Amino acid sequence: MRKLQAQGIHHITLVGADRQTSIDFWEGVLGMPFVFEQPNLDAPSESHLYFDPGDGRLITVFTDESRTPDPARTSTEPGAVHHLAINISKATFSQAVERLDERGIKHSGVKDRGFMDSIYFKDPMGFLIELAAYRFEPPAGATYADVFIEAHRIRVERGDYNIAEIHLADAIETIVERTQRSLSDDRSPKKAY
Repeated sequence: MRKLQAQGIHHITLVGADRQTSIDFWEGVLGMPFVFEQPNLDAPSESHLYFDPGDGRLITVFTDESRTPDPARTSTEPGAVHHLAINISKATFSQAVERLDERGIKHSGVKDRGFMDSIYFKDPMGFLIELAAYRFEPPAGATYADVFIEAHRIRVERGDYNIAEIHLADAIETIVERTQRSLSDDRSPKKAY
């Protein structure tokens, strides 16, 4: 059987309350520019708002002026989405607790995830949002996934519980050694100086 090869997330659509609540949260709190709006083409009573999360993809929200925010936790039953993780820089992450506190938004505080740091809080509809900041940058020409594959192999080989910074550092070193040339790789006789 041939695959339907994925090439990234096109967009994610959430069900929101009214239009302004969505704009205030996605653009006002998370800084995602509100880029366009049109009717929900499958439910004309709803509007479809589009936000740019910063990577060329889209977060969209169905809104209806008759709905009000409900902060009760969104379902986590099988088949439901548990949370949405949003990538932010380490510089922004270092300010996240203070900025959420300034707005009175309750949050988890910083959580150590080994390969990244996270903070969790809910949107106005009770949907769990994660702010995530990687602790590394992939080497030139490599992706985050390349580093994760190598770090996973190293972690498993060593019998460690989860990926930690040492696995990331060793994975990056392995990728660089495998993909980048060095003059010291030249096997010709060395001249004495």
